[in-house]
Amino acid sequence: MSTLMTPAELAAAIEAGTVRVLDVQYTLGGDGPALYAAAHLAGAPHLDLDAVLAGPPGAGGRHPLPEPHVLEEGLRAVGVREGETVVVYDQQTSLAAARAWWVLRWAGLSDVRVLDGGLAAWQSAGLEVTTEVPTPATGDVTVRPGSVPVLDAEGAARVARDGILLDSRAGERFRGETEPIDTVAGHIPGARNAPMAEQLQGDGRFRPVRELRDYFAGLGAGSSVEMGTSCGSGVTAAHTALALHLVGFEATPYVGSWSHWITDPERPVETGSGREGNRQPGSAHG
Repeated sequence: MSTLMTPAELAAAIEAGTVRVLDVQYTLGGDGPALYAAAHLAGAPHLDLDAVLAGPPGAGGRHPLPEPHVLEEGLRAVGVREGETVVVYDQQTSLAAARAWWVLRWAGLSDVRVLDGGLAAWQSAGLEVTTEVPTPATGDVTVRPGSVPVLDAEGAARVARDGILLDSRAGERFRGETEPIDTVAGHIPGARNAPMAEQLQGDGRFRPVRELRDYFAGLGAGSSVEMGTSCGSGVTAAHTALALHLVGFEATPYVGSWSHWITDPERPVETGSGREGNRQPGSAHG
């Protein structure tokens, strides 16, 4: 069964009572709670990315892994129980939902799904939303950190050199032409650019599996090569890891990503197009 769910599939699962739905609407400006207050799926509590799905910014980057006890407390507070199927969604692009998908799998949850197209797709399907805030009973989930692997800086450098490290940032940031967030522009030497926008359709849903497979194959991805993902702070990297997962290619995110890489001035920085693979003109979306 696909990791992605359509609005109709999720509506049926909610009706059957077989899923736990979590709202993870989020923006870099911290507008997730406001988006949640404006509209969300009935019965879905909000899970804050900055407070629960990431640790405080600092030496580990802007969105490091959360402390296991913080994550466990946050998940129990929104009612997550051991062994449940959890479905996460954000406002449209699955950026935050992918981060939740990856972190929850890292924490040992075995069945995590994503509503493809998020709240926008749900509303476009004519399904109802609410502003009522639920009060779920406290959950009993146990966090088991490290249930899926993660790359550190040394591992990211190795994968960029010997395998395929895909950087999910927009091309101008990858090339070092501009850097609106971090203090240094550029990318990890040997990384290849795979902008998140190129993996999505115009309505925020993922591109069809066949298109994604061709897209990533054009960047050198495959089942016989080690793959990792990177971005600015480890959120978009999870999105590209999810896109790769959808086509059967497993990749390990570098959670600290660029914001962690540049904390050590001894680490090399590359600018320019780098190893962009052999994508054909017009093959990328967005």
